[in-house]
Amino acid sequence: MASTLCCRARASPIFSTSSTIRRRLPLIGAFCMLSFGFCNLSPSFSSSFSVNTGCAQSLPFAPLLKSKFSTQAPAKTSSSIRMESGSDTVPSIVVYVTVPNKEEGKKLAESIVREKLAACVNIVPGIESVYEWEGKIQSDAEELLIIKSRQSLLEALTKHVEENHPYEVPEVIALPINGGSTPYLKWLKNNTRD
Repeated sequence: MASTLCCRARASPIFSTSSTIRRRLPLIGAFCMLSFGFCNLSPSFSSSFSVNTGCAQSLPFAPLLKSKFSTQAPAKTSSSIRMESGSDTVPSIVVYVTVPNKEEGKKLAESIVREKLAACVNIVPGIESVYEWEGKIQSDAEELLIIKSRQSLLEALTKHVEENHPYEVPEVIALPINGGSTPYLKWLKNNTRD
């Protein structure tokens, strides 16, 4: 069941050719569309279809996009819920952590799931981070861990990442999950520790 609920990313070799970058741009676009939702980015696109596109209305910045780019009301689905304590789900979060390579990412992801600090960790290959470190602009190829967990586990998860990460200052950024698929959120609750 876990394999159907948590897709595993396949790592591909990282090349720096322009043809590889052009091939990855559609993937970046698809990631943005999944993150922001079709109706948040293009009201004319979503109004031309009568089907529910499954827009990411739960993102914390979705109301900002909605007010800027759309005039229609948010889509409602019968299989989604708002996060509230006391139900079959718990307040949950998505946590972003970058890692230097596939091996470090897989090792950290497995330890997080083994310790039940998260129900699922996606490993997204082929990102590039640009940042300032010790007064110099740096650019590094990295992989992104997308961690789904309980809000109550953030402190323990952060400590685990800091203790097991190769970076001196690892990225740990948490975003709230305001709603989503009821079966998935129940699964997330049942596969993390209290």
